[in-house]
Amino acid sequence: MQAYELTQLITQHAGSNKQYLEFLKVPDLSMGLYILPAGGTDPQSPHTEDEVYYVVSGRAKIEVADEDRAVQAGSIVYVAKNVEHRFHSIEEKLTVIVFFAPAEYSNK
Repeated sequence: MQAYELTQLITQHAGSNKQYLEFLKVPDLSMGLYILPAGGTDPQSPHTEDEVYYVVSGRAKIEVADEDRAVQAGSIVYVAKNVEHRFHSIEEKLTVIVFFAPAEYSNK
């Protein structure tokens, strides 16, 4: 079994100096913790895998293709593979758990 505690992942993320910390990768799924500061910029590009964002905390907006919506703690957003998307207008530090299926970068 692999089990994770959010507080430990946040501590591990803080020591990484990266915006994204992948903490699980198996062939059909990967998961990571993505943290963006208030006022920050989301530099990501479309991925070759489907993904789901679960917002743990913070407030921002996400643009997916031509659709824009506000997100906050408890928001869940599905993004199909190869679709342009990014978080913006980050009002409060954004902490997001990201699920890729299959695992990120497996469909190059």
